Amino acid sequence: MKGQKEMIMEELIETEQGRPRKRRRLRIVIPAYPAFNIYSAVARITTALGPLSVATAVHEMEGWDVEVIDENNYRRSGPKNTSGLPDHEALQKLRPADVVGFYGGLTSTIPRLYELARFYRERGVPTMAGGQHFVEDNIAEALHNGVDVVVIGEGEETIKELLWAFEGKRQRNSIPGIAYLEDGQPVKTQERNPLTDFDSLPIPDFSLVRYAKLRLYPVGRVRGCGMDCEFCTVKGRARYAGPERLMEQITSLFETRGAKRFFIVDDLFGQDRLETLRLCRLLKEYQRRVRVRFKITVQIRLDKARDAELLRAMREGGIAHVAIGFESPIREELKAMDKRLNPEDMISLSRLYYRAGFLIHGMFIFGYPIAEGVSFRMPAKERVQHFRRFIRRAKIDTVQVLLPVPLPGTEFTHRLRQQNRIYSKDQLGWEYYDGNFPLFVPDEPMTPEEIQASICLIMGRFYRFWHMFHIGLNILSFPILFFYLHNLKAGWGKWYRAWKNNINRFGGWLIVRRWFAAFKKDDFPRKLAEAKKVLGRSLPGVSETWPSHSSPSST
Repeated sequence: MKGQKEMIMEELIETEQGRPRKRRRLRIVIPAYPAFNIYSAVARITTALGPLSVATAVHEMEGWDVEVIDENNYRRSGPKNTSGLPDHEALQKLRPADVVGFYGGLTSTIPRLYELARFYRERGVPTMAGGQHFVEDNIAEALHNGVDVVVIGEGEETIKELLWAFEGKRQRNSIPGIAYLEDGQPVKTQERNPLTDFDSLPIPDFSLVRYAKLRLYPVGRVRGCGMDCEFCTVKGRARYAGPERLMEQITSLFETRGAKRFFIVDDLFGQDRLETLRLCRLLKEYQRRVRVRFKITVQIRLDKARDAELLRAMREGGIAHVAIGFESPIREELKAMDKRLNPEDMISLSRLYYRAGFLIHGMFIFGYPIAEGVSFRMPAKERVQHFRRFIRRAKIDTVQVLLPVPLPGTEFTHRLRQQNRIYSKDQLGWEYYDGNFPLFVPDEPMTPEEIQASICLIMGRFYRFWHMFHIGLNILSFPILFFYLHNLKAGWGKWYRAWKNNINRFGGWLIVRRWFAAFKKDDFPRKLAEAKKVLGRSLPGVSETWPSHSSPSST
């Protein structure tokens, strides 16, 4: 007898003499985080731009419907199971998917991705997956865990060719940039060239995201990054779309959905200087014409603070928040990352952003391993002091401090693997690869327990409960603006920054509190102890319990 998958494949094959073509549905799933983390709150108001762009490309295909299910932004109107996650059994009854794709851009979500891939494969539905996680041995792992086809690289063109293959209109082995099993062995087709003609792609259609509530809209015009940081998965020469394409994304979202908050996902905002200045002028003119003020966040390099003209144009264009990868305030760690700035210069540059009126979000990595051959020892407690002092002096408004993650395919991972420092995934699986958990043997004299407790301590001391009372004080101090009637803009900026920071830091306290609670519920300490034994490394000061200073009550 034929299996359900074979029956579906036959239905997908059309002939000119056959019955009228049935419309098909592609469902793209963004898997849920394994547990609450510092990204969870933001994830509930936004979505991922990559899978949405792929879905939009399919939406233009004749005979295909498409929907995106973002499990991290999934509201009450959608069917849920007893765990509070989307009920895919119910979704298949409501709107059966003929093909399902999965977003593998976040390594910590891979166990959930495999769970869902197996669910759909067992029901005969063809599955595919793409994203930065799928490199090297992970491709074969995916193909043996419910994924029929792995898309390697960008997906807008590949997805259309794959659906043609599912319809019998193209041979699968002729499609560049994919991998699949043949006689039980992984087969990779020829590499697909990176996209360069972005104007040929449709503008991402956010209406395809089902059951979500979107308040922060991701947009972008740059792909790739030429900085080649050791720990980062974003590689390759930067490729730019014109400013007009980004403007079309922003203006259409404002005009059709009332969107005012945007996150420009480009890793290199400002690198294409002249075009960035033109973009800022276009943003300024549009907001003036329609009498609206956008709130835009960008990721930008610290050294762009030296460009006063760029900073002024950004502020005039509605860019209010800058997310900056400071990474570390410790000189030796910066050298290991191949960062060419010293801590004092970093503080000076950060203050330039501060004086220009930007709200600064600082992104840090705690306990980055020093390169071999470098003599350097610093206890965790001393490192914490360095971080807290730097954050204060650099006038950073909000922070995230995470642990180094040996992400698949990075030079950082290869270095640690050669040194036999990465704990086995048999004990510490992909679900722990989110920056919250120690995954390798840290530099002496630190222990894995200490570095995890340290990020809890830094974040816990930065985001405090008493900021709630400061919000009230800010409101009571509002009349002080009368003393700034000679320069009301400066007075408003000073008051607003203090008010906004207290709101963010109290909100951050709520998030960090839940984050700590998720830590305590997890079985990670036992798994870590087992992983250390398996690795066969002797580490001093092993602790089976959380340090008291990492608990919410001590912050």
